[in-house]
Parts: sequence; C-alpha cells; structure tokens
Amino acid sequence: MKIIQLTPGAGGMYCGGCMRDNALVAGLRKLGHDALLVPLYLPLQIDEDDMSSGSPLFFGGVNVYLQHKSAVFRKTPAWVDRAFDTPGLLRWAGRMTGSTKPEDLGSLTVSMLRGESGNQAKELEKLVRWLKDDARPDVVCLSNLLLVGMARRIKEALRGPVVCSLHGEDYFLNALPAPHGEAAWKEARTRAAEVDCFIAVSRYYGDVMRSRLGLREEQLKVVHNGIALDGYTPAETPPEHPTLGYFARLCPEKGLATLIDAFLLIKEAGRLPGLRLRIGGSLSPGDEAFVEAQREKLAKAGIVGDVEIAPNLDRAQKLAFYRSLTVFSVPATYGEAFGLFVLEALAAGVPVVLPRHGAFPELVEALGGGKLCAPDDPNALADVIVEVAADRARARALGEAGRKAVRAGYTVEHMARNVAAVLQATVSAPRRVSG
Repeated sequence: MKIIQLTPGAGGMYCGGCMRDNALVAGLRKLGHDALLVPLYLPLQIDEDDMSSGSPLFFGGVNVYLQHKSAVFRKTPAWVDRAFDTPGLLRWAGRMTGSTKPEDLGSLTVSMLRGESGNQAKELEKLVRWLKDDARPDVVCLSNLLLVGMARRIKEALRGPVVCSLHGEDYFLNALPAPHGEAAWKEARTRAAEVDCFIAVSRYYGDVMRSRLGLREEQLKVVHNGIALDGYTPAETPPEHPTLGYFARLCPEKGLATLIDAFLLIKEAGRLPGLRLRIGGSLSPGDEAFVEAQREKLAKAGIVGDVEIAPNLDRAQKLAFYRSLTVFSVPATYGEAFGLFVLEALAAGVPVVLPRHGAFPELVEALGGGKLCAPDDPNALADVIVEVAADRARARALGEAGRKAVRAGYTVEHMARNVAAVLQATVSAPRRVSG
C-alpha cells in the first residue's frame, strides 16, 4: 500500500504522538509498504531516525496563524506563503508553541476542524493538490482527531479512504473555553462521520471516543501502541539507592506535583532510606513556572539534593535514565489514552505504579509489571511505591515480567502489523457514502 501519514510537529519539544507516528511509519516500511510521514505546522522533533526526512511540510505554523488572524493572508500568493514557511522562521515559531495554552487556541481549533470552510482553506488546498498530483496514496492517515476537518476534501479529491488515530484529544478539547469547546466538539462529531475508520490506542479510549463522537461500531478499531526496543535493556546492576522515576511532559496534568508530594511523604516518614527521585521528559516554556514551584517545594523540605530534574533528553540519555530507576510512576490527573512511558519503563525492566483510571488498568492487566493505586492521592501513591520498591528482588521480578510482556506484544512490529491490517481492510472495503 501507498500510505501517507499526516502528523503535526511539536516544535522544540519531544512529542509522544510524533514519536508514535514516526515509529509506525518505520514499521510499515519494514513490512514492505510505501509509507511516508508528512509533517504539519512545524518540523518533527523525535529521538529516533526521522521518517519525515525529505517530505514537504504543509500547514506551516506561521501561515496557519496569520491566515486565522487576517483575511489578507488568506489571499496572498504562493511566494509570500513560502517566505513564512522558511526553516528559520518555523524554528522560531516552534520555540513559541510551548507557551500556548489550550484556552488560547479555541477559535483556531474550531477553524481547523471546519476544513475547507475554515480560515486555513488555502493551506488545505495545497495539501490536497500535492496528495492528488504527486503522492497518489491508497490511504491517508490523520494523526489525531484535530485534523478531521481535512477528511472531506481529501476524500473528494482522491476517491480513497481516510483513517484517523485517537490518542488523547479529549483532554485538549475539554480544556477549550466556552463557546469554543462546545463548537469544537460539535464540529468534530460532524466531521468524524466522514472518516472511514478510527484507530484508538486502547479499549478504554475507544469507548470514550465512540460515545463522544457518535461513531458506528464498525467505524472504530483498537490497536495498542508499540515501541522500538533497540537499547531497552535492564541495568546490569541495580542503582545504589532506591530511585523513583518520572518521564513525561513536566506539567500539572501528568501528576508531577502528586508524585513529588508522595516522594516527600516517603522521605519524611523514612520509609525508603536513601530514596532518590529522577524527573525527565519534555519541558516547554509554558510549564517552567510550574516546575520552578516544584523545585521550591523540594528546597523548602530540605531534600532538593535527592532530586534530579533532567528535561528534554535525547534517546541515549532517556535509555540511561530508565536503567537508573527502581520504580517508575506518572500519576496523571486525567484519563490517559495510553501512555508510551509505561512501555518504555517496562521495556527497561522497571516496574510501574499508576493511578487506577484511564488506560492504565488495561495496560497493567495486559502487561503485569506494576501496581495500581487510587488517583490523585499522594498518600495512596506513596504506599504503593513503598510496597513495590522496598523489596528489591520483587521489584526486579515485576519489571522482568513487564519487560517480557512488552517484547511479546507491544513492539513497533506488532503495532505496524496490526495497523497495516486495519488499513488494508479499509482500503478494500466498499466506500460508504456520507449522509
């Protein structure tokens, strides 16, 4: 199959969605498919070989913003648009994106969901022309629900199917202020009917979005994420001190403050002598004040020396980070659609402690290798962290069970084969006429 994967770039931050799509395209190519990763808005930043290398970029972030703000830029000639798509300008725009909150993006999100009726219609037509004249794919894959406004025009032009992944969009849409949040959900439900197939990354999230979008039963499939296992090996020797780890975006909604509170409780009670905390993941300008507040909390408790905060690590640094841990936790405050960090920790043989909500119960049941606790409760989190980490031999056994389970069913190869099967079935199915 000729497959085009459209994926928004996240500027200067590592992005779980970008890395998932990049790994998927690599896996599809290994299966013999002609798969191309095409970036939108900004270049991709990933920690593996970049599958988007050589691909054109569409919906340049600066043009998208200007066309939304002024009708003048919706009519500018191509040479003007190209000037705003230069790599240097996009790199600058990428540094600004991290300070943009969901509540600031309401009207722009609604406009993008409206596709050919939105303010970025000119950008959509550029993409459609390229898909029709140059790429000529068998199927176009949208990275997430926020791109479904493109589906109608793509299908009209290509007479082929459009597939869309679902992996956590509800949190962003729910955060949009009135009236934009309601308008965005309404537009998403309307446009979702035009997508041939959705692929949710967990049963939990598939059920959530089937209900929110009013999807037909046959319109949604579930394919769990997978990761590339190169370099993921357990530490040859355990860390000298018990070490608790966190690796995700450094922000409130991922539960970093809850984890730090649990760490403080453990330290104050002396329940795990010598306990250390290592924090890694993406840090954007918009989250720097939050992280600084956490540093101050640790300093006030007099234990800042037992904590390391190491944001924006590359792949080699990330692999070494996981190998340094005894136990791992990202106690997200909302229902995670999946959580690639769960696979990463377990692939390195590190047991996980996660809140009992979202996709986490589904993953812990399938993978073993961890324990669940009550959500948003530092005391409950502290109790389970101590339970897992206090017995080092038991912790290693839990991590090893999870490592074997990841290798048995949650690799890039597994994900690519399962996604390819869904795409092939969608391409082969009779087209459903909308309405």
